[in-house]
Amino acid sequence: MTDWSIYFTPNEIQRRLGLFCLGAGEQRTTASNERALGCHAVVLLRYGTGHLLHGPDHTLHEVTAPALLWLFPGVLHGYRPATQWDQAWALFGGPATDALTALGQLDQTRPVRRYADPRPVERAFTRLLGIARAPTPEVRAVGALFDLIATAAADDEQDGVAEQLGRLALQPATMNAYAAELGLSLAELREAVRRATGSTPQEVVLTARLNEAKTLLAESELPVAVIGRQVGYDDPAYFSRLFSARVGQSPREFRRFGSVGGRKSSF
Repeated sequence: MTDWSIYFTPNEIQRRLGLFCLGAGEQRTTASNERALGCHAVVLLRYGTGHLLHGPDHTLHEVTAPALLWLFPGVLHGYRPATQWDQAWALFGGPATDALTALGQLDQTRPVRRYADPRPVERAFTRLLGIARAPTPEVRAVGALFDLIATAAADDEQDGVAEQLGRLALQPATMNAYAAELGLSLAELREAVRRATGSTPQEVVLTARLNEAKTLLAESELPVAVIGRQVGYDDPAYFSRLFSARVGQSPREFRRFGSVGGRKSSF
């Protein structure tokens, strides 16, 4: 592997995209001194074993390739390889990182991530590196960064819990009943959803119901009251108020103006 690196200085307009790549490269490395970056970084360890020193408590996290290492602004880190490391890296920043952190996509408590099947993450990283070396990569790199971050976060057993809860959401039930159906305590369900989405089980259920309601409004001629019942709300007035508050349009307005289909409605 040949060492290479490239750095970017996004202009004012590019910064408005919310997420931007600041640099990328590949290298073989050995132990490093402790330091803190001024931006986010993600490192794909392709070969090697050792430890990542991370955080003010100098916690040592075991690392075995293939793995992703996530480095955060202002957080001390250092490499402690037991063998030579072959790695790829990318630097990134922007206000979107705050939202990605709130959504659980960037998690400072989990700086080392390993995967049962690392190929999706490796493909996403390779795509980012290829874009970084191409002419005028700035906008395309934003999409590649989002793809890499989402792929890295989605390939995780915790994410499966949120997905399963979303599939159960159309069945009217208490949150305790949902947790029991998933074989979890309520506390375990809350923690799994927090790690996967940065949100709450209630939010996952609500989002799943609203998404299904939008599909039915756009693709069927069912009355609004019937759609409300199908997504878990027996009170049509409550369903309409909830939909309006979260979507910014009433169910009738969404059916008329919020979808491409524009089907004729019946109420």
